[in-house]
Amino acid sequence: MAKTVLVINSGSSSIKYQLVDLETGEGLASGLVEKIGEPVDGHYKHEYNGEKHELEEPIHDHEQGLKRVLGFFDEYGPSLGEAGIVAVGHRVVQGGSIFPDPALVTDKTINQVKDLAVLAPLHNGPEAKGAEVMRALLPEVPQVFVFDSSFFFQLPKAASTYALNKEIADRYHIRRYGAHGTSHEFISSVVPDIVGKPAEGLKQIVLHIGNGASASAEISGKPVETSMGLTPLEGLMMGGRTGDIDPAVVFHLIRNAHMNVDELDALFNKRSGMMGMTGYGDLREVHREIEEGNEDAKLALDVYVHRIVGYIGNYTAQMGGVDVITFTAGVGENDDIVRARVCEKLAPFGVKLDLEKNATRSKEPRIISTPDSSVVIAVIPTNEELAIARKSAAIAEAGEDTYGNKTA
Repeated sequence: MAKTVLVINSGSSSIKYQLVDLETGEGLASGLVEKIGEPVDGHYKHEYNGEKHELEEPIHDHEQGLKRVLGFFDEYGPSLGEAGIVAVGHRVVQGGSIFPDPALVTDKTINQVKDLAVLAPLHNGPEAKGAEVMRALLPEVPQVFVFDSSFFFQLPKAASTYALNKEIADRYHIRRYGAHGTSHEFISSVVPDIVGKPAEGLKQIVLHIGNGASASAEISGKPVETSMGLTPLEGLMMGGRTGDIDPAVVFHLIRNAHMNVDELDALFNKRSGMMGMTGYGDLREVHREIEEGNEDAKLALDVYVHRIVGYIGNYTAQMGGVDVITFTAGVGENDDIVRARVCEKLAPFGVKLDLEKNATRSKEPRIISTPDSSVVIAVIPTNEELAIARKSAAIAEAGEDTYGNKTA
């Protein structure tokens, strides 16, 4: 009988889900719930066996949304009762210092995830709510929290520590936690096989570039650096986030623009980055604007590439070299222009891109550098759902997590 895990990613107004086959690693069914709690009709999409089923209706809360999702499995398939479901895995952005490992969903861990919302206010609350609802809807199936920050909990202290007053940093748990850890861990674990190099001693840089974007460095599969910090705001320029910026900009805007905390939060997290500079969060639109001669779009792409190259240089120096650079996530996997621009900047260091391979669209892992390139350049589709499914299944089959919580 097949073994599957239902992976849930709950956002403030959306839910993404996928039923993962643990043996093949394939997504058997997937879907999306959008516009939860909004005054307009919400939208459901459920895909299975090559068929797409959609529905629009008001969606008042996550409980209503998830009940409808379970109804889609019953109505359109596959039946969860016959799919061999062994766990439900819930992606959580921020586990803080409390959760270096995945954890079973219990009353205690739900409250702890809610408490950690101060570090990820846009994510942790909805993620805790999604787990709470699914636990009630499927009480016989183990529910597991898998934390994006867990992988980077292994960072060296020199990389995870801010040069902030120690008493304040300790009291308010201020350190660099990182994000997208599930993706970075997955990619760095599969790179050795794909490039044909031993994992031991391998120096990697992983570029997870999508609407949210982060870079990481790994030696022998262990993280030594990452670009996101206390929150996902730090680091690379993103779709709506500033990435790195002088903190004194906050003081300047408070004093001179009289902006409050909520306004600054929205400005830095939603109204900046590519969106703030061009009016578009989608790089395809930015490329179109550049072709039409838009100087703002050209500058934005220049800044975008400049930041990526800067992190590559930083991490290469920190590791004492680099063997493989991998592009992943929406932009990393699909935008050959960004990849080419980044690698062009690295050409003086012996990086050579195979232009034909770079321009070829594919969903398969592939090497896009030439055989004589000083660094292997790879494109590998991320699969956070599979990583979450495997971690969740391991805990469900063990019957307990590392914190002593038991499945029954």
